[in-house]
Amino acid sequence: MLRPIRTPLWRCACAALCAATLAGCAVGPDFASPADDLTEIGLAPRQDPQGHMRLSGDGVPAEWWRLFEDPILVRLQARAAAGNLDLRMAAERVEQSRAQLGIAVSALLPGVDAGASYAREAISENGKFAALGAPTNATDFWRLGFTAGWEIDLWGRARRLREGAAASLEASMYDREAARVALSAEVARAYLQLRGTQAQLDITRQNLEVAERVLSLTESRAHHGVATRFETATARAQLATVRAWIPELNKRRNNLLNALALLMGETPRALDEQLSDAMPLPALPAAVPVGVSSELARRRPDIQRAEAQLHAATAAIGVAKADFYPRISLIGQLGVEAFQGGDLANWDSRYFSIGPTIYLPIFQGGRLVQRLALSESRQKSAALAYRQTVLQAWHEVDNALDAWAEQQREHSELLVSYEHSKQALNAAERGYQQGASDYLTVLTAQRNLLASQARVNASATDGTLTVVNLYKSLGGGWDAAAVGAMP
Repeated sequence: MLRPIRTPLWRCACAALCAATLAGCAVGPDFASPADDLTEIGLAPRQDPQGHMRLSGDGVPAEWWRLFEDPILVRLQARAAAGNLDLRMAAERVEQSRAQLGIAVSALLPGVDAGASYAREAISENGKFAALGAPTNATDFWRLGFTAGWEIDLWGRARRLREGAAASLEASMYDREAARVALSAEVARAYLQLRGTQAQLDITRQNLEVAERVLSLTESRAHHGVATRFETATARAQLATVRAWIPELNKRRNNLLNALALLMGETPRALDEQLSDAMPLPALPAAVPVGVSSELARRRPDIQRAEAQLHAATAAIGVAKADFYPRISLIGQLGVEAFQGGDLANWDSRYFSIGPTIYLPIFQGGRLVQRLALSESRQKSAALAYRQTVLQAWHEVDNALDAWAEQQREHSELLVSYEHSKQALNAAERGYQQGASDYLTVLTAQRNLLASQARVNASATDGTLTVVNLYKSLGGGWDAAAVGAMP
């Protein structure tokens, strides 16, 4: 009966096989997605709006700005997505996290190195080796070989490192998408404010014509001895007041043009030629799709980012716990060495070594204990940050819905006020021209109309901005399918 040959090499292989079998366990807690409680959110305002817009249960569109049906806004969003520097920096952070994941994955694989050396050396004639009879003549020594090493992941330390790096990559990808959501909202907000400011400039110019007409009427009446110097001076003051609004509105328009250029990643005045001409404020959509509350956690990238950060913090606990256990590595060397370079090809010049090495921490001065405590505290902080992010999302959605509804109610009332103010000014001008009313009545009616027009325009602009804020709170502006499968 033949007996198995139990050579040292065979014993090393058996030890490596047993260690690899034990490497299936991983210390530390396994991550589980936390409950978000977002199903309790009702996607409806406290009071029904009085405008024409209505909420829809359809899914939130990735490119929600298309609901305004403004092709210029669509083109600006595309330019911002391609040129915004904050978004590009976020994309680079994704690549950095991807590289960190690659470094973590490499810890699970064996490493192989090659090396070569040459040295000419001689021992001292007065040294102890010479006293023992060793030759003291100078000799050459050549060495060429390979070194391989593999740490057996017994306790899952390398796997937890890979798990944490993958979660950090996931967090950086969601951070990029959160930046995309904020960017789309900022582009839409700046563009809509620009159109609102341009509309206010048109309103101011119309009121300038009214003020000039009233001044002309007052001067005509003064020429015939009907109006007083007080009335003509007041009319001139009102005309100057309206004119003074134009420089302020021009400054606001120019600032918004530059703000949009900065969001595009372009120089100041880059959009002047394209956007300087006034255009009407985009119409509000008749239906506003908001989806269902149960999808909010998957739709908001900041919630996804907070969950991924919690995952990374949980994996770090496993890494800290694995540091308490011994580490076993297999080290092997293979090569040739000789005193003559021509002997390197000789089979007798070979050398090799293979065997395990064990590292066992015995006393670290409390460093490992404190590192574990630090990892556990960071995990608790990440869990609280996740809860805070979910709660913040809840509040943002609720506030945006209420603001959207109340803005429509306000705009409806302001339209009624504007119509009555316009009728009052027409009646006051006719009465003043016929001598039935004084100039103070005309001035009051003119000021009321100007203020009413400004409020209606500001309300219309705010109405579009409430839609922007609503979709930002709902996490619109990115496509989850386009992010790709997470590692």
